[in-house]
Amino acid sequence: MPLSQRWTLTRYLIEERRRFPGASGDLNALILDVSLACKAIARIVSFGVLGDSLTPQVTAVGGDVNVQGEVQKPLDVLSNEIFIRMNEWNGHLAGMASEEMETPQQIPAAFPRGKYLLTFDPLDGSSNIDVNVSVGSIFSILRAPQAVIDSGRDVTVDDFLQPGTEQVAAGYAIYGPVTMLVLTVGNGVAGFTLNHNLGEFVLTHPNIRVPADTSEFAINTSNSRFWEPPVKRYVDECLAGKTGPRGRDFNMRWIASMVAEAHRILMRGGVFMYPRDTKDPAKPGRLRLLYEANPIGFVMEQAGGRASTGRQPVLGVKPSSLHQRIGLVFGSRNEVERIERYHHEPAEREPCNPLFAERSLFRD
Repeated sequence: MPLSQRWTLTRYLIEERRRFPGASGDLNALILDVSLACKAIARIVSFGVLGDSLTPQVTAVGGDVNVQGEVQKPLDVLSNEIFIRMNEWNGHLAGMASEEMETPQQIPAAFPRGKYLLTFDPLDGSSNIDVNVSVGSIFSILRAPQAVIDSGRDVTVDDFLQPGTEQVAAGYAIYGPVTMLVLTVGNGVAGFTLNHNLGEFVLTHPNIRVPADTSEFAINTSNSRFWEPPVKRYVDECLAGKTGPRGRDFNMRWIASMVAEAHRILMRGGVFMYPRDTKDPAKPGRLRLLYEANPIGFVMEQAGGRASTGRQPVLGVKPSSLHQRIGLVFGSRNEVERIERYHHEPAEREPCNPLFAERSLFRD
């Protein structure tokens, strides 16, 4: 398609705004500032270790342990700073929350405040940067409570504890062979590719849809000894292939970068599982509800897929804390619904060793 016939992100947002004649345009402007932050991060990531010469200050930061208990890489810190600086001034936000910060980020007194809240994971999958695997940024936009807007007070943790159904926009940028921005504003999902000649995101994937069926799943099998029985049952059935109860062969994928996993599923279908397990009873899941599960879940649902904890729709979960972790399953609708069904069915009794079973050689 000739470039002149492709929509830019700006035009796409203008066309979406026309569906709401009374809209102020603040949401459009906020999304464009988020996209600008993603462009800046994409440029730095693309240089890899050569980026030190472009941003010498990066070498002086990183190495601290963040609120998640993870060691921050320099690019984690820099990406977080970029998101803050690109969005604190525009007058569209009442506050921000980041995976990298323990408490909400307030809007400086020098800048006006707006009616939205922004949550983000500034650099998802950063542990893969050293091996040149695709990474990305994830974001979610919520409406600030009316009490915050009316009073102009600082935001609190409670202001962000809204279920995913309250999101007004969400998406991610993926920094791979090309940089793409995938976005939903509640009217389907669109993908935009960064045209470096123009410096613009250009619409290349309108109306993305996740196929309802798939023969591909993604899970970290090194955790299999900690899986709950429904997850183990599902994976075992997939691995059994044509001779098993599913009657067909499945492929398994695992990238260990959720943005990359989500993008693959949006492009060709599949199911991703990072379920609740027994590895650490203090953590009912690995992924963060506000910064990862909710925005990716919103995108998946808008693309015709499904996002779940394994037991219930993830978008319906009321957050209990800013950095709450949760189990997550998303992707092709029919497979996610099957996994949910397995969780709700009575647990099957584990087969025991016949030598020591009730009918064993050693019975009375």
